[in-house]
Amino acid sequence: MFKPIVAFFISLSFCCPLQAQIEHSAAADSVHPPRRINRIVTNAFNRYFNDTGDAEKPKFLLYPTLAFTPETNWEIGLSALLLYYAKRDTLNRLSEIQAFNFITLNQQYGAWFDHFIYTHKDEWFFLGKLRFQRFPLLYYGIGPQAKKTDELLINSDYVLIRERILRKIAPDFFGGLELDYQKLYNVNIETGSSSLQAPPGSNGTTNFGLGAGLVYDTRHNVLNVRNGYFAEAAYIKYAPALGSDYNFESFSIDSRFFRTVKKNQVLAAQLFGQFIGGDVPFNQLALLGNESLMRGYYTGRYRDKKYLAAQVEYRFLPLPFSKRLGAAFFMSAGTVAPTLQAFSMSNIFPAGGIGLRYLVFPKKDIFVRFDVGFTREGPALYIYTGEAF
Repeated sequence: MFKPIVAFFISLSFCCPLQAQIEHSAAADSVHPPRRINRIVTNAFNRYFNDTGDAEKPKFLLYPTLAFTPETNWEIGLSALLLYYAKRDTLNRLSEIQAFNFITLNQQYGAWFDHFIYTHKDEWFFLGKLRFQRFPLLYYGIGPQAKKTDELLINSDYVLIRERILRKIAPDFFGGLELDYQKLYNVNIETGSSSLQAPPGSNGTTNFGLGAGLVYDTRHNVLNVRNGYFAEAAYIKYAPALGSDYNFESFSIDSRFFRTVKKNQVLAAQLFGQFIGGDVPFNQLALLGNESLMRGYYTGRYRDKKYLAAQVEYRFLPLPFSKRLGAAFFMSAGTVAPTLQAFSMSNIFPAGGIGLRYLVFPKKDIFVRFDVGFTREGPALYIYTGEAF
């Protein structure tokens, strides 16, 4: 969902607004400045931690970030987050726009822009992301037998633009255009002791795809769904006629289920599949592992033309004895294969984990999550805003 934040760093986000309020009010209240400053501090604290503003009002935050994921090691950055309801009508779905830039201890840097935008009465639904980053990637080979000890380090610049422009067809049902642009350039490969050959596309590649998508979506709050369904089927074609270096196609399905079981307890489940055919560069194969699905595995730890994965999660939002602290338990399993016939039970990779939650925006029901995913290869930590799916 969102790039990660650590909850206490949000406190730094009201330093600039606080300073502006103090300067603005200094002349207006010179008789009791300590009392005035105390009131400003209290109001700022309530605004960011107790979410005392009206629920229908947009929420904008600018804050420093600190995070850790297997792909990045420790990273620091700056995020801007906007949450709002179209026309300030809380009967509309909650929309989010987030911009994020970062630098990591692995000498990675970049800028992200993500959005889930619903217009008034769901007439339009815009779902997309933009990425620019210098991001050294670990490549372990193609297929379910890729070895952890046999890796290539691929340094490159990377641009991704993925957008869905969807129109409401019927209540909760959308259809429209899907486009995907990916460019990998300034590539440098460090082979080390690896015996792997440089994969297709590792000398740099540009691919643009167009397609169509259908979405069924009954969620009201994408960042924390308590009841609802989401299902997407998407087809995208990449071809030289569209400006692509490679000729291939991708079909994906994504189905999610959410149900409140008891008060503040949510059962969530997801089934995901991606099926690619044609001549595919390594960076656009189906990738197993990330911060949302198959948590615990490095993104692309396993990759191939076909990918299936499922996960289930039980959430306490919040815990019975707390107004702010929550928890989650999750399990997942997935595998990759070159063809549908090659899928094998012996190649299924399990993962699971636990997480803590902190309710950062009570009026909008938004949590920060701290997840630890466990796999056969060890643990991985994720810190993000919003639930994993």
